[in-house]
Amino acid sequence: MTTDVEHTTVIIVGAGPSGLATAGCLHQLSIPYIILEREDCIASLFNKKSYDRLHLHLFKQYCQLPHLPFPASFPTYVPLTEFLNYLNEYARRFNVNPRFCNVVTAAKYDDGVEKWRVVAEVDGGGRRWYEGRFLVVATGETSDVFVPEVDGLSEFKGEVIHSTEYKTGKDYEGKKVLVVGAGNSGMEIALDLSNYGAKTSIATHGDLTRYGIQRPKEGPFLGKVKNGKYPIVDIGTLKKIKHGEIQVLPALKSIKSGGDEVVFENGRCYQFDVILFATGFKRSTHLWLQGGDCLLNEDGLPKQMYPNHWKGENGLYCVGLSRRGLYGAAMDAENIAQHISKLI
Repeated sequence: MTTDVEHTTVIIVGAGPSGLATAGCLHQLSIPYIILEREDCIASLFNKKSYDRLHLHLFKQYCQLPHLPFPASFPTYVPLTEFLNYLNEYARRFNVNPRFCNVVTAAKYDDGVEKWRVVAEVDGGGRRWYEGRFLVVATGETSDVFVPEVDGLSEFKGEVIHSTEYKTGKDYEGKKVLVVGAGNSGMEIALDLSNYGAKTSIATHGDLTRYGIQRPKEGPFLGKVKNGKYPIVDIGTLKKIKHGEIQVLPALKSIKSGGDEVVFENGRCYQFDVILFATGFKRSTHLWLQGGDCLLNEDGLPKQMYPNHWKGENGLYCVGLSRRGLYGAAMDAENIAQHISKLI
């Protein structure tokens, strides 16, 4: 174990699209930085925890990072493979080299030296220390999976997974699968399961306007800010619902004693082989960031409303937390880099 401290100007925590965008903008302004990533690759959510048929849920012009437009050949909704290729090219183009397998456990501002001190655990149980004038929280909205508490879930005799563990419906042919959550991921996974012959059901709190899905009253970004999710982009799921190939059920209530049946809010019970939670994510910034309450609330989201959400005190910033997806992350990254450039 070493006690050497590595010094830099900016410390970025997270090497997903938000962190890459920030690094790219800093690179363009020749501002030194270190980017710390807990996984062994960039964009681990897309690299390791996304299903095969995933497409970005917004038009491509709202999903590209600063200083590198998507190729003109990309389709309107960018597929996972093409997006990963783009991110790898982005890292190469802007010489982004994250310190992988660095799990940040503490970050605190030192008033004495007016710098942020960051501690990270690395493979083998060791620790590394970093120090920088500025700290950028780039862990994003999707840092940790969220599975709601369900009475009796531990007794369920079938398989329980989160959408981040799902890859393809090939593995579930002929099985009875309950998808909990009817956002874009849940709807797309349900379609994939059905296409591969799974007996698919969706449990949702909403009524989906009798399976026609009501036209959103706000645009995608305002809807995301107010509700925490984008409007549903239907790619064929509704047709299967209307034809009875995918069943829609009310909200999941509990698992019946013995673990054989799933109980729903209407009191009815059904048997399933698999429960798949497409229930989104939570943030864990509060576990390691000390003194971040000037910027983030208890849920790890900005206290200030857009467009002043990205800047805190003592050189603390956040990127990709405005609930505006990749478009918002790109805007944050450019704002942060420009702001830092005026302070150094």
